[in-house]
Amino acid sequence: MPAWDAAVYDRYEAERARPSRDLIARLADLKPRRILDLGCGSGLSTVELARAFPDAELIGVDLSPDMLKAAAKRLPKVRFLQGDAASYDASGFDLVFANALFHWVPGHLAVLRRLAGALPPGGALAAQMPDNEDEPSHRLMRAVAALPAFAGRAHSGTREPLGGFSDYEAALCPPCAELDLWRTTYVHRLGGAEDVVKWVEGAGLRPYLDGLNAEARAGFFAAYSQAIAEAYPAQPTGVVLFPFPRLFLVARR
Repeated sequence: MPAWDAAVYDRYEAERARPSRDLIARLADLKPRRILDLGCGSGLSTVELARAFPDAELIGVDLSPDMLKAAAKRLPKVRFLQGDAASYDASGFDLVFANALFHWVPGHLAVLRRLAGALPPGGALAAQMPDNEDEPSHRLMRAVAALPAFAGRAHSGTREPLGGFSDYEAALCPPCAELDLWRTTYVHRLGGAEDVVKWVEGAGLRPYLDGLNAEARAGFFAAYSQAIAEAYPAQPTGVVLFPFPRLFLVARR
C-alpha cells in the first residue's frame, strides 16, 4: 500500500475527530492509568484522549512514520512509537483505544480478542471502524478499478471486511464480561462532490491508487470524480450530503 500522508488525511480534521469524542464519551466512568492509542495516526484521537484523561500515561502507536511525525508535532509531550497493531503487545494498559484502525488489520477479530485478553480486570478496549464499504463512495472505487483502463493495476481488497454484531460478541465475550456495540451514520455537509473525493483520498482511495503512474492516476481520479458527482448531487442549499456509517464497540473485562 502507498505511504500514509498526514496532510491529506487531516483535510477534514474536525469531522475525523468527532467519532473519537463520541467513543470516549462511553468511557466517562473509566479512570485509566495507562492508555494505548493503537493506530494513533496523526494524533487526532490522541488529542481527545489527553483531554479526557489528563492524569493518565498515554502512548500512541502507528506504522506510518509520516503520521507519527505529525502526531509528535501535535502532542510533543506524548510518547509515540512505531508498531504494528496486528502484533503489538498491549500488556500493562488498562485502556486500549483504536479509532478507524481495525478495518485495515487482517484477521482483526482475532486481534481484538487478543487485545481484550490482555486487559486487566476493569480494563477496556474501545474501537471505531468505518462501515462504509456499501456506500456509493466505496462501491464506485471498485467500479472504476474494474474499468478496462485500470483493471489489474488499481488494487482493491486491502480492507478487512467488518463482521456483524454477533461476530464481535463471539470474539470478545469471553474474555470480556461487558460489550457495548452500536452503529452511527454521520452525515457530513460538504461544499461539493469534489470534497467527497478529497475526503476519501486520505484513506479509502489509497489502495486503489497504488501501482498507478501519474497518467493513470489522473485518469482514475477523473472517472471516479465524475461518478461521485452523479452519486452525490448538490442540495438546494448548495451543499453535498455525505453519509458515513461507523461501527463502535466498548468491551470491558
